[in-house]
Amino acid sequence: MYKSFYNLKRNPFEITPDPAFLFPTRRHNEALAALYYGVRRHKGFVVMTGEVGTGKTLLVRCLLELLNRKNVAYAYVFNSRLSPMEFLQYVAGDLGLPTAGKNKSELLLDLSSFLIARHQQKLTTVLVVDEAHHLPVDVLEEVRLLTNLETAQEKLLQILLVGQPELDEKMDSIQLRQLKQRIALRSQLEPLTLEETKGYIQRRLQLASVNGHPAELFAPESVAAIYRHSHGIPRLINTICENALINGFARQAKTVAPEIIEEVATDFRLHIVHSAPVDQPHGLAREAGSTPRQENNEVWQAVKTLLQLHDYLQSVRSREDDDAPVAITSRSRQV
Repeated sequence: MYKSFYNLKRNPFEITPDPAFLFPTRRHNEALAALYYGVRRHKGFVVMTGEVGTGKTLLVRCLLELLNRKNVAYAYVFNSRLSPMEFLQYVAGDLGLPTAGKNKSELLLDLSSFLIARHQQKLTTVLVVDEAHHLPVDVLEEVRLLTNLETAQEKLLQILLVGQPELDEKMDSIQLRQLKQRIALRSQLEPLTLEETKGYIQRRLQLASVNGHPAELFAPESVAAIYRHSHGIPRLINTICENALINGFARQAKTVAPEIIEEVATDFRLHIVHSAPVDQPHGLAREAGSTPRQENNEVWQAVKTLLQLHDYLQSVRSREDDDAPVAITSRSRQV
C-alpha cells in the first residue's frame, strides 16, 4: 500500500522470518555459528534460547538454507505439543520414512538404519525442534535417548533444540539432568541495543528500497521511541515500523514523526509493562566444560563463514521476482 510512496519494492517490516532480512548482530552471528558448528562437527546436541521475538526461528531458517547446500537432510519439528509416539512418528515421517501402522520399536529400528546408512555415505542428518520449551519431560527424555544413536567416534543424529528461556529452566530440572549433561553447545539470543535497532531498521529499508539507497524515513527521535517501546525485540520493531509507515502514508508524511510511533505503541498497548527476564551473561557459545581460553578456533571460522550468508541470500533473492516469497518447508531435504 505504501511501497510506491516511500520508494520501496517490498514491505521491509514483515514479521515472517525471512532469511533474506537477517541482520547479523554479534550475538546472532555467534548463535548461528554455534548451530552451524554443532551440526558440521557432529557435536550431537545443541541448545539455543532467547526471549519471544528475538529471532530464533529466523536463525533456524538461515541455518537450514545454509545446510541445504551441504549434503544434509533434516527433520524440522515446528509444533512441539506432541506425545512421545507422535514425536517419533513426525520425525521419521519428515525424514521420508514410512510410519503407517508401525509401533515404537519399529520406528526406532527404521530410524537407526536410516541414520547408519547416511553415516556410511558421510552424510549428515539433523533434527531441529523449534518451540522446544513446550516439549513435555517425557518427550525430552525421548530426545535424550535419540542421542544414543552413535558410533564409537560421533553422533549419528545432530539435535538442535530452540526455545524460550523456559527451556533453560526445564533443562535445569532434576528429571532432565542426564539430558543437560549431553549438551555440547549452548547459546542465548538477546534483544537489540539502541544502536543495533537503528542499524536493523536502516538495513531493512535498504534491502527493500528500489535503488538500495533509502531515504531516512525514521528520524533519530522516532528510532529512539521505537526502541523504547519495543525494548529491542525485532518482532516488535517490525510491528511498530510497519504500522508507522501505514500511518505515515495515510498522512502523506515523507518521514515518520515520533508522535506516530507513540500512537502505534498506544494502539498495540505496548505501554503495558511485563516483567523482564533477568539478564544473563552472553558471549560465544562454548562447549560444555570449557573455559573462555579453550574455545575452538573452528567456531570462529564458522562465524566468518556465516557472515557471508546474508550476502549469499541477497544474491539469490536478487534473481527472484520481488513478490515471490522465500519458502522453507518442513520436509527433509538433501543435496
